[in-house]
Amino acid sequence: MEKEKIVEMRNIRKTFLNNVANNNINFVVYKGEIVSLLGENGAGKTTLMKILYGMYTKDSGEIFVNGKKVEINSPKDAIALGIGMVHQHFTLVRTLTVLENVILGLPSPKGINLDFDYARKRLQEIIQRYGLVVNPDAKIWQLSVGERQRVEIIKALYRNINVLILDEPTAVLTPQEVEELFKTLRIFKKEGKSIVFISHKLEEVMEISDRIVILRNGVVTGERRKEETNARELARLMVGREVIEVLREKTSVTEKSPLLKVEGLKALNDKNLVALKGISFSVNKGEILGVAGVAGNGQRELEDVICGVRKPISGHIFLDKDEISGRSPKEIIRLGVGRIPEDRMESGLILDLPLYENLVIEFYDKPPFSKGMLINYKSIKRFAQKLIKEYRIKTASIDVKTRTLSGGNLQKVILARVLSQSPKFIIASQPTRGLDVGAMEYIHEKLLEARNNGAGILLISEDLHEVLNLSDRIMVMYEGEIMGIIDRSKEKVDIEELGLMMAGAKRRKVS
Repeated sequence: MEKEKIVEMRNIRKTFLNNVANNNINFVVYKGEIVSLLGENGAGKTTLMKILYGMYTKDSGEIFVNGKKVEINSPKDAIALGIGMVHQHFTLVRTLTVLENVILGLPSPKGINLDFDYARKRLQEIIQRYGLVVNPDAKIWQLSVGERQRVEIIKALYRNINVLILDEPTAVLTPQEVEELFKTLRIFKKEGKSIVFISHKLEEVMEISDRIVILRNGVVTGERRKEETNARELARLMVGREVIEVLREKTSVTEKSPLLKVEGLKALNDKNLVALKGISFSVNKGEILGVAGVAGNGQRELEDVICGVRKPISGHIFLDKDEISGRSPKEIIRLGVGRIPEDRMESGLILDLPLYENLVIEFYDKPPFSKGMLINYKSIKRFAQKLIKEYRIKTASIDVKTRTLSGGNLQKVILARVLSQSPKFIIASQPTRGLDVGAMEYIHEKLLEARNNGAGILLISEDLHEVLNLSDRIMVMYEGEIMGIIDRSKEKVDIEELGLMMAGAKRRKVS
């Protein structure tokens, strides 16, 4: 018996200036299935789904919903056809309650006046039916990231959608929250509804999907049933070559020798609220200490304070015997700290400068790049050419404006600049965020190489798979405190315990 097509997209083409985002793509969603859209950063996955949801207009092609040809020119049109989308960045009004956000923009069944009793009853039915536990009267700003995502899904279900598009839905969730989300999606599927799951996490795609469609450079490169494939084949279809997952190897440094020591560190966030609450830890030479935690629990403030761009309220940071807390970023770099910042566009690079200048911007005033007041551009350009070749940075020339490079190549520029100076300590914050599998593989290789050469690395990442794959020890942060540190040389990681620590539900004694 042939499956029923709920959505069919035929020969969809979309360009942005000279960039072809979708090149005559054919894509089908069947009734009662979970279909994953997999692909590198910039492969065209989100663009295709934004066309289906009415946020972008297609240049050419046809869309059919329940067998009828339709034109979708806005999200309102999509919702009327039973299509909903939960975006990677939520679209909730922080000062309103859950209930108010759910009914925002909807007409009242009783005319002019909103019927809150009817809305509350309907909301409670959805919560119970799908296990989406959330307090209808809580303000959005009071909710965790996982609860906010539930509100977005409830909003879609309240509007009677039959096709739910989820764009990178697990990016900011704890393992327990991912498990709860997958339970909800399976209930949704059991009712005959369909889900489009956009993700770069191969292990999650293999767990939740019935069918997987792979995009590369705006075209479909493969389609597989889950039982017909594996993560290695999917990665190859994504990047066009064999991808070898870089696994953590035992470092050559066997004796633990503290390199960075943090003692009683307190710091404020940008709203002048306490973000770090007197934390203490150390990073050894030749090890990666991974920091696990949901975004917004003090990780960014910790990165800023160590690198000198944010002053601590109290506490001390030592690099070997030098105290670096309160010093300027330039002094800290000179003492041997390399920084791969969370926001490469804002903090890592000056996008309007030529590429060769960004490759030396932290040390252009040192020999052989300068002598006194004179800058040796010949030496700088020669050095830039060497790094571009060594780090496989794709660019037309060393003279192009840095902003013309792709996200993966921008990250390689920062990596090349930092590692070329052989820093003794590296803070790598979200080093592969938004990057495709091939770029992630390369950056992981380089970080492990630096660690095996004796550098201490503090790896801050919201990607739990990345933390588990690279770290020698794992430190969990929640609301500016350390919930525990797991030494992987002494014990196996319990994912459930790790998730409870990330959610603040369990604490270990930190020695």
